[in-house]
Amino acid sequence: MKLIGITGPTGAGKTTALRALEVLGAHIIDADQVYHRLLEESEALKAALVGRFGPGILDQTGAVDRKALGSAVFGNGRDLEDLNAITHRFILSDIQRQRAAARAEGCPAVAVDAISLIESGLGEECDTVVAVLAPLETRIQRIMAREGISEDYARRRAMAQKGDDFFRAHADHVLENGPGEDRGQFAARALVLFRSILAE
Repeated sequence: MKLIGITGPTGAGKTTALRALEVLGAHIIDADQVYHRLLEESEALKAALVGRFGPGILDQTGAVDRKALGSAVFGNGRDLEDLNAITHRFILSDIQRQRAAARAEGCPAVAVDAISLIESGLGEECDTVVAVLAPLETRIQRIMAREGISEDYARRRAMAQKGDDFFRAHADHVLENGPGEDRGQFAARALVLFRSILAE
């Protein structure tokens, strides 16, 4: 059973690509959701984070305060690397657990959706990595429509992420999702690609 990594900047169309994989019976894992769930549920992860960043990352109830944790690593490359290393270990363990369960259920593949798939090291665990890309201006318009935010804020968010060249350099396959086709056409192309990957 294949482990497929899906990455790319926000607004590129990863959700549509993932739905195509679901049509083919794949089990979908959202790495951000896994991370947020583990922050709430995993005492081992909390202990590891407190051990590295101190009790100041906890709120009054003793839970991990995501904003405080973010502030603790903001602007410090070494701290951010340590945070990624700690969380990667726990996220990977959870992904492996879900992969085993999906295999037992007969799923043909597991897909991991993560913007930071490459930087976190999760991409190295995947059998293949697919980058979903779209032009910057197209992504900005999609983000604005999806989240109801201003163009300035959408642009700043988009510009803060890695560029297309980074994703191309680290992907085995690239799905382009430009303004020249509708969502259905893009989904159809995604299906063709994923069928070929599953057949390998």
